[in-house]
Amino acid sequence: SPDGGAQDTSFRWQCVEQPIGKLLFRRFLEGTPAFAAAGALWAELEAFERCEDAERAEAAKKLQGRFFTAGGAEHCGFLSSAATAVPTG
Repeated sequence: SPDGGAQDTSFRWQCVEQPIGKLLFRRFLEGTPAFAAAGALWAELEAFERCEDAERAEAAKKLQGRFFTAGGAEHCGFLSSAATAVPTG
């Protein structure tokens, strides 16, 4: 192979692009109380990506209230302010 047989060990390749890696990592997140909100956020973001354009504004509002707002049901306080900023334009 052109890369000399080196295996990709990036997070993206192992936990996002590989189905079994993604499943195992998601189960780990969901099964670990400290990371359960991160697992739920990941699932909801994937659902958001699949929703119809007409549903996106309402779905984004729910995501923001649940995960990005202090006091939300599953607030993800580990996210940076840049990650949770409301998009402009």
